[in-house]
Amino acid sequence: MNHILVTLKGLNSFLWGGPMLLLLIGTHLYFTFHLKFVQKNLKQGIKLSLSSDVDSHGNASSFSTLTTTLAATLGTGNIVGISTAVALGGPGAVFWCWITGIFGMATTYAECYLGHIYRKQKKDGSYTGGPMYALEHGVHSKPLAILFAVCTLLAAFGMGCSTQARSITDATKTIGISPYVSGIITAFLIGLAIVGGVRSIQKVCMRLVPAMGAFYIIACLIILFLNRHFLIDTIIVIVKSAFLPEAIAGGVIGGSLRTAARYGVSRGLFTNEAGLGSASIAACDSHSKNPKEQALVSMTATFWDTVIMCAITGLVIISTIIKSPSSINGLSYSELTTAAFAQIPFIGVRMLNVSLVAFACATLIGWSYFGEKAVVYLFHGKGINSYRLIYILMIFFGSILSLDIVWESADLINALMAIPNLIALFYLRKEIKST
Repeated sequence: MNHILVTLKGLNSFLWGGPMLLLLIGTHLYFTFHLKFVQKNLKQGIKLSLSSDVDSHGNASSFSTLTTTLAATLGTGNIVGISTAVALGGPGAVFWCWITGIFGMATTYAECYLGHIYRKQKKDGSYTGGPMYALEHGVHSKPLAILFAVCTLLAAFGMGCSTQARSITDATKTIGISPYVSGIITAFLIGLAIVGGVRSIQKVCMRLVPAMGAFYIIACLIILFLNRHFLIDTIIVIVKSAFLPEAIAGGVIGGSLRTAARYGVSRGLFTNEAGLGSASIAACDSHSKNPKEQALVSMTATFWDTVIMCAITGLVIISTIIKSPSSINGLSYSELTTAAFAQIPFIGVRMLNVSLVAFACATLIGWSYFGEKAVVYLFHGKGINSYRLIYILMIFFGSILSLDIVWESADLINALMAIPNLIALFYLRKEIKST
């Protein structure tokens, strides 16, 4: 078992230490210019996303597809992941994470546009789609389509299920709840949400995502108000750390250009999933007949996830460190956010734990949807109930087992998801329009 873990770590260290990061950021830059900076239409995308109706066949609204995508991407990485990025890459990591979100919006637009034009209409009038359909019918590569769908299914069980369940266990242990009890409760509640199928998942996401997002942002704004006298210094440190070759944060947290870019870019790519193709799966379920409009809506998910949520978390952490450098003494990488929230008297840490649990639950629900769509493609609609049962069981087991191998496997699976999706994007790039 240790040999497998060491092998996975070595492989991921190579893939995510350079090749995949360069490939994804290069894709973001290419489609930003190829689509004539489609990010300029962000305001229109936000306006379109506010539509909440469904059509006569029960196809999802633009808003529900957006919240389903956000449910999957707004995970604990937006909180704990940014804490780790700042600790390892320095304050400049926040800047590079933010930049990744800005340019990643173009890739999200491109993959959702492509997914929309290759989606398939089912007998009941509803739609299903995703990169696997573009790969099969656009690239004409059934093997790559199957590879993407299989990796999506495995990612659902790993990154989307087991790892998030363990995050909930870690959060609830702080108030004395047994991992077994936490696992059972989580599996039961998530089971209630997903057993009703795609429509049930979308309804839960439409309610959960705005509520948890608002709750977390309000908590962060309270902390930023408490740190208001240090915000200008915080912004200066973030920008300087992003470009200077040597650490400039002194006794706070060091960080060079190289480490800041590495951890900032990698965290941004992991949190918004731009380039993995997952957002395209949700976008294809929309009742919208216009691929440009739906792609603009889906593009806003990357904006909310990385440009807003990751950035505000970074500001909270770094302003707290500048305000009170001693507050981080003896803390692990993941505990920097805890130190920041502890500034809110009596309830700060509890607010953080509630946010962690809510974000993890949302990811559990969102990724169950992606996995279900992969099952539909692979088995032509058969085995859905078996998939849901296995997913619920994996929530429980993920809550109580060590997940070292699961984490490493998830990183590798993400790379294997991204590669066929990026092949489809570049092969069919001339079909993607921004105007």
